[in-house]
Amino acid sequence: MGGFFIGEKMKVAFATDNGINFMDRHFGDALHYRIYEINEDNFELIDSIENNTEEEKRHADPKKAKNITNLLKEKDVQVAVSKIFGPNIKRIKSKFVCILTKEKTIEEAIISIQKNISLIQKEWELGEERNYLRI
Repeated sequence: MGGFFIGEKMKVAFATDNGINFMDRHFGDALHYRIYEINEDNFELIDSIENNTEEEKRHADPKKAKNITNLLKEKDVQVAVSKIFGPNIKRIKSKFVCILTKEKTIEEAIISIQKNISLIQKEWELGEERNYLRI
């Protein structure tokens, strides 16, 4: 399953349209995913990838969930962060720690993540039994 340990960096994907703020749409509808490596003390932007998945044919399309999962797994992402997740959260939470944030900006969310590293680690270790977190 792979993982991260306290002190090491985890890879976190933030759903965004402009690279700064979260948008008010589902995680899978973001134009881009900004990928950061984060630990308790530091964070670094390591990639920005375009969401090139097809538009979903129907609401909660499982094919779209699979395509986004594959897109992020290619970058070894472990955590997915957004203001809003749609019904596909039930499909992707077995692959990622999904975090619902109340923050408006990625930078604010990074600070919240750094304060909650141990909680995120515990959720990651649950594997396919994991639930989503609100931070």
